[in-house]
Amino acid sequence: MHIPKDFSECEILKFKDALKEEQSIEKDYDSKRWLYVPCRYSEYRYILGTKGKNPLICIGINPSTAEPDNLDNTLKSVERLAAFNGYDSFIMFNVYPQRATDPNDMSKELNEKLHTENMQAFEYILSLCEGHTPSIWAAWGTIIEKRPYLKDCVRSMIEIGERYNAKWYTLGTKSKSKGHPHHPLYLKKDTVAEEFCDIMDYLNNL
Repeated sequence: MHIPKDFSECEILKFKDALKEEQSIEKDYDSKRWLYVPCRYSEYRYILGTKGKNPLICIGINPSTAEPDNLDNTLKSVERLAAFNGYDSFIMFNVYPQRATDPNDMSKELNEKLHTENMQAFEYILSLCEGHTPSIWAAWGTIIEKRPYLKDCVRSMIEIGERYNAKWYTLGTKSKSKGHPHHPLYLKKDTVAEEFCDIMDYLNNL
């Protein structure tokens, strides 16, 4: 269980500094397998995933308690589905990086600095797709409605993705009312990714 603190009470580490730390210090997990930024448990998480040349980049709303070698059920599902769909690794990224077990505990207002650093992390992830078109899996379910700023964060991600010719995908059935992409939990292990061609129309209609 993680109940977030007010960000005024904690220092926000810039992504480039967090990445430098992740690449330079000794860690208590296999750094050849895992990518974890920051590389220690904190109030926010930019990246959690496995290393490879063709990752499936899964996008949730916000991180909870998962860490390397201690994945929650959602992340276990992401890992299985990435492998089934032919990817050599997976990366869990989030629209907003604030840790909160209950999304209702997320900050009411966007922290601009945290968002900016999160977008730096997103661009870094896309740069890791060596020789492959980045594959981005929209997987946030209805939770995107929890805060007004979340859809604008996704817009920023789409703009960054366009520079890398990234493709967006969904897995599972979208919600009937607003077309929200399915959350990874409870998806069948053989669910096939489908291109999310109308993602901008979806956002515009939220």
